[in-house]
Amino acid sequence: MSVSLILAAAFILDILLGEPHRYHPLVGFGNITNKLERLLNKKSNNKSNKPWQARLLGTFSWALLTLPLPLGYYLLHQDTFLFWCLDAVIVYSAIGYNSLVKHAKQIAVPLNNGDIQQARHFCSYIVSRDTSNLTEQEIARATTESVLENGHDAVIASLVWFAIGGAPLVILHRLVNTLDAMWGYKNPQFLYFGWCAARMDDLLGWPTAKISSLLYATQALLTRHTSMFNALRNGLCQGRQYKSLNGGWAMATGATVLNISLGGQGIYHGKIIESVTLGQGPQVNTADIEPSLHLVRNAAIIFIISCFFISLITHM
Repeated sequence: MSVSLILAAAFILDILLGEPHRYHPLVGFGNITNKLERLLNKKSNNKSNKPWQARLLGTFSWALLTLPLPLGYYLLHQDTFLFWCLDAVIVYSAIGYNSLVKHAKQIAVPLNNGDIQQARHFCSYIVSRDTSNLTEQEIARATTESVLENGHDAVIASLVWFAIGGAPLVILHRLVNTLDAMWGYKNPQFLYFGWCAARMDDLLGWPTAKISSLLYATQALLTRHTSMFNALRNGLCQGRQYKSLNGGWAMATGATVLNISLGGQGIYHGKIIESVTLGQGPQVNTADIEPSLHLVRNAAIIFIISCFFISLITHM
């Protein structure tokens, strides 16, 4: 069955239904992950584990949690209608555009109504920085950055990996990305134990971040704030200076297309972190949140249509 049809079905399902409120497979995966980490990473707090031991245990845990499911699905998969439907459900479960829209609007609506306390509260759901004293502009910046970065992580990356290697790679990427979100912290508990999880997420995110940047940059033809070339150049030059290399690419390119500036100071786990400016133009504000969502949606649509035409050409 055509890759583009499965991707289109999955994306439409996500827009119409959103993510499952109960029994989401990643919830169960998260519970298993927490139990395994508590079992194998007991010595992180008293520092009795040597760095190489913690890395070895973390790598073993990573392999145990991420490899069996995609490998098993790959071995069982058949080219039948049932598996095509299952492929679409897997991609639907992996992408989160609907969730991204809901979380962003939970912040944008109170900002527009002048309720900054509620906006700070909902902003804390989607970013790791301290939101308790953020200004309206800083909340808008944090939200827009999250939309552009998660547009890559939670939407485009899954579409790309399905086009490359089918549902097994989608499962692998989703599990690896979830593990990075849980273990990829540079604190005493996870600095060494979470090393493999963080590195593998960087590895899987490297090609998809570049494709996301290209899909964002293509829309410079629509916004007409800048050229496609300039958007990609900022993605390269600014993105590689950002604390998250893959996220920096997507955010810098997206911000350039939207004609806004992101980055700057933020408080993470009690520490002030200064990041480079991403994009170009005036400082982001509340009105820029919705266009950032449109940028992600359009990027997904452009990719799905591109897959359709590539399939059409290769079968001619």
